[in-house]
Amino acid sequence: MEEIEFILDSTKESMLGSIAHLEKEFLNIRAGKASPQMLGSVFVDYYGSQTPLSQVSNVNVPDARTITIQPYEKNMLHTIEKAIMIANLGFNPMNNGENIIINVPALTEERRRDLVKQAKAEAEDAKIGIRNARKDANTDIKKLEKEGTSEDICKTAEDDVQKLTDSFIKKIEEHLMLKEAEIMKV
Repeated sequence: MEEIEFILDSTKESMLGSIAHLEKEFLNIRAGKASPQMLGSVFVDYYGSQTPLSQVSNVNVPDARTITIQPYEKNMLHTIEKAIMIANLGFNPMNNGENIIINVPALTEERRRDLVKQAKAEAEDAKIGIRNARKDANTDIKKLEKEGTSEDICKTAEDDVQKLTDSFIKKIEEHLMLKEAEIMKV
């Protein structure tokens, strides 16, 4: 019985990890409003090592369409500007000698549809993660059955794993619906 509990707990942990990863990926899909997370994938060459932008500067959002980046060291302005261009996020950074200012363009209908597709792809990846966790759990349960654990206990455990899977797939669908609505809202 302890083994079954362990399998169910580790499966739930794995599924929660898939949901957490999905939420993190959804933060990177911008929905028209400026946010510091939009620059989360930008790494700056800081004295020879690749460093996240947030560790070499202050990233602020003064309004819904603007991101300002104030480097801790003035000599980093060009390096940060170059890193944003290399990251290929579709932004055009402007350097005023003190800060870097990014005007976040309004999303076109076509771009919104592309972002929805991207969100659906991320949701599908999360579902695959959930299904893989289910498969691993069922494999472990089958092993226990071969080792002599009662068939009824194993069947109940498989049903519990399926219920977990269904509930997490439903959570992913809910997250996707919310993200889709956020992206499509003009």
